Amino acid sequence: MARVVVIGAGAMGLAAAYRAAKDGHSVDLVEAAPDAGGMAGHFDFSGLSTERFYHFVCTSDVPTFELMRELGIADKMVWRKTSMGYFDGELHSWGDPVSLLRYPGLTLLQKARYGLFAFVCVRKNRWPLIEKESAKTWITRWCGRKIYERFWKPLFDHKFYEYADNISAAWIWTRIRRVGRSRFNMMDEKLGYIEGGSITLVNALVDGIKAHGGRIHLSTPAVRVLASAGRVTGVQTAKGVFAADAVICTVPTPLVNELVPDLPGDWKQRYAAIHNIGVICVIFKLARSVTLHFWVNISVPGIEIPGVIEFSNLRKEGPDSIIYVPYYMPTTHEKFSWRDQQLLAEAFACLQRINPELKQEDVRDTKVARLRYGQPICEPGFAAKIPPVRTPIAGLQIADTCYYYPEDRGIAESVRLGAEMAQSIPW
Repeated sequence: MARVVVIGAGAMGLAAAYRAAKDGHSVDLVEAAPDAGGMAGHFDFSGLSTERFYHFVCTSDVPTFELMRELGIADKMVWRKTSMGYFDGELHSWGDPVSLLRYPGLTLLQKARYGLFAFVCVRKNRWPLIEKESAKTWITRWCGRKIYERFWKPLFDHKFYEYADNISAAWIWTRIRRVGRSRFNMMDEKLGYIEGGSITLVNALVDGIKAHGGRIHLSTPAVRVLASAGRVTGVQTAKGVFAADAVICTVPTPLVNELVPDLPGDWKQRYAAIHNIGVICVIFKLARSVTLHFWVNISVPGIEIPGVIEFSNLRKEGPDSIIYVPYYMPTTHEKFSWRDQQLLAEAFACLQRINPELKQEDVRDTKVARLRYGQPICEPGFAAKIPPVRTPIAGLQIADTCYYYPEDRGIAESVRLGAEMAQSIPW
């Protein structure tokens, strides 16, 4: 039995701590925040427990389903028929062959090329050649310049800004494939959610850790990973030192070098070379629905928001509609420092453009959630940039969401990688 310290109580850290405790190790999980969950954490939205950052489940998220069965909450998985919209000044249905054929302003050849592109993306299981190609050149090569500039360029520009032209094609492909395969049939999208929200899984993991003898220390930020003679010895926190034979660190890679000063210089350079953008979710509780769609992509001059998510069209609890307006951007962008009211005003104006019947009196409540490290920048060839999970310091494993590449961030990937790290702990 090893003494294990896990740093970070997001989904990955919780999964790692649960697996390590269940395997018989002595586990301490330390978390800087006052509650567990990380990006899967909830808040009280005028009586409704909802997520700070929206999550949905696809049929391919097998690690999530396996863990839920193990924790005894498999019956909490709920599936819904959902749909996608596209707003270019008018709201169009999107995401299926008929919607593509009906969309105005494209030639039949352009529609055929776009449809073939989507079909191949969903069917392909491996596509190693595009890992070193940008999404811009890849999509343009398959679909043509007009398709890229109309449907993709606004999304990239308003999410990645100065990085927009240099995003990995492989990373985009896995996003298309994941959602494209999650369907009842060719026409109907199928997405899921956990009854009660992601906090249901978070709470089950917390209970599971404790049931197997693990200890969770909230409001306990890690200050330094301690090492001696090339081996990890513990974690210094704001509340004292936790001795360890093994440490699993799940904090964002930009924080690693300060947290682990004993890493070799070349490893520090690799962590420092991984860039992130921040995320702000502006959340509305509204008395009326904005659209019938779960998500709507936006491409309108003057609207610097790539899309909106009407979460209540997936998880419907109560009479109100819950809308997420996500802002992804480098933290150096001026909007990341905007006051909440500025963001709320811009986001609500966007919703009114989509649905002009929406009035200010329809707003029941609002919330603005911020995260400085919300999304790694995965440029072409990103796989070679990621350091190994096992570090040169014996007993120390480090990973964050960029280690899912080319998969995007998601609870299923967190569960998978967290369990793998726990199972790699030497006895």
